[in-house]
Amino acid sequence: MEALHVYDTTLRDGAQQEGLNLSVSDKLAIAALLDDLGVDFIEGGWPGANPKDTEFFDRARRELSLRRATLAAFGATRRAGGDAATDPLVQALVDSEASVVCLVAKSHTGHVERALRTTLEENLEMVRDTVSHLVGRGRRVFLDCEHFFDGWHLDRDYALSVVRTAHEAGAEVVVLCDTNGGMLPHQVEEVVADVIASTGARVGAHCHNDTGCAAANSVAAVRAGATHVQGTVNGYGERTGNADLLTVAANLQFKLGLDAMEHDSFARAMHVAHAISEVTNVPAYSRQPYVGASAFAHKAGLHASALKVDPDLYQHMDPALVGNGMRTLVSDMAGRASIELKAREAGLDLSDRPDVVAAVLAEVKDLELRGWTFDAADATVELMLREALEPGCTDYFEVESWRVITDSSGSGDATSEATVKLRADGSRLIATGEGNGPVNALDHALREALTRAYPEIEKIELIDFKVRILDASHGTDAVTRVLIETSDGETSWDTIGVAGSILAASWRALTDGIVHGLLRQGVPRR
Repeated sequence: MEALHVYDTTLRDGAQQEGLNLSVSDKLAIAALLDDLGVDFIEGGWPGANPKDTEFFDRARRELSLRRATLAAFGATRRAGGDAATDPLVQALVDSEASVVCLVAKSHTGHVERALRTTLEENLEMVRDTVSHLVGRGRRVFLDCEHFFDGWHLDRDYALSVVRTAHEAGAEVVVLCDTNGGMLPHQVEEVVADVIASTGARVGAHCHNDTGCAAANSVAAVRAGATHVQGTVNGYGERTGNADLLTVAANLQFKLGLDAMEHDSFARAMHVAHAISEVTNVPAYSRQPYVGASAFAHKAGLHASALKVDPDLYQHMDPALVGNGMRTLVSDMAGRASIELKAREAGLDLSDRPDVVAAVLAEVKDLELRGWTFDAADATVELMLREALEPGCTDYFEVESWRVITDSSGSGDATSEATVKLRADGSRLIATGEGNGPVNALDHALREALTRAYPEIEKIELIDFKVRILDASHGTDAVTRVLIETSDGETSWDTIGVAGSILAASWRALTDGIVHGLLRQGVPRR
């Protein structure tokens, strides 16, 4: 089998996702992360088609030092009736100085005749002329056959003729695209096997996720003989997205035993997936296979009992291989084993403290009856465990009081001012903070006060804030649940607060987030 190509198209096809807009600097940052991940090719965009992508290739030449990956430029075959040597968009591909060019071509007779508005013969000539011209200019050429699977079912002979033409003209790989995303794995296997047997070309697969089968279809293509897979990190892309390249690569590596990427690269997979989420400003999907925060999270007490004996009993692989880790979720479904496993994750040994386990378990079940939920609040659970094991260990400060005032100018805008009174480091600390909302003002005031006693707090920041109204039928009198995510710039943690007042719930989650951050840094109580 030829060496497998892992080809990333996050910067081009992934950027077509609704609501995802990447600047040139964003694309450069993502390209560096993809190179660190260890993909073989990074498709940077379509130079000549838009100024942003042209600028990307210009800056990439000066600013990117790729260690593993090869940068590829995307483009199209020459115009109908033209000449590749004089086509300005083909010349832009050459000017990009990318050593690899990935061309898109029509392989569906309906698209040739109705979208390109040319003849089937001219379309073949467009493929032949453009591929041979770029090969002659020293470029490695891949050809994406758009709508190939649908085209094969409509007119197999013509679809195969496009593959043969590209192959004979010098295309290194001919990529079969499920552009509409409507195929199923058995259909992909049938078509890929037929193409390889009929043409002798090296074949790749580019799958979209409209049936929810993009990753499975990509694996099916490789099983049928494809040696090149395309996809996007986190499955970005238009409509329902492209094949998630991390899922595909991990399946090929760990389930089929193929060398998709180096093992040390996979150990960075979760970090890279989440770092790219930060750049794109698209929240990470917690249930994403392999690299999602919940990919190896276990909730039910029955699972926890088995995991305590052997983690492999309820996990399909070691999560460390993809940079992830096992998590035990604590809830009203938890048993003693769940509490012990959660403590172990925090570096606490409760094996000889059944009293602590029983106390925390009883507290969890009681709080969940009142609207608390700890599935997404690991930091709050850890604080409960530490306090039960060593009372007073989380007492970094004593709260005397806090209050918030919100003023409106009458124009609809409103500003908030919060005052907090605390005791820490042997002193009474009073601080006032302003913000664009009451929680923002409380956050500023809390930090202003605590920085005097704990300057380490400057590393800690609130990065996400979620509110859910419980018992909504009670209207404005309903109980409120607040989840807050806090970060120290390297990792993040989640805390929860539940109360009849949104501010009281927010205050609990805020203070827990700060305390957990100080504990993580090993800051002593003062």
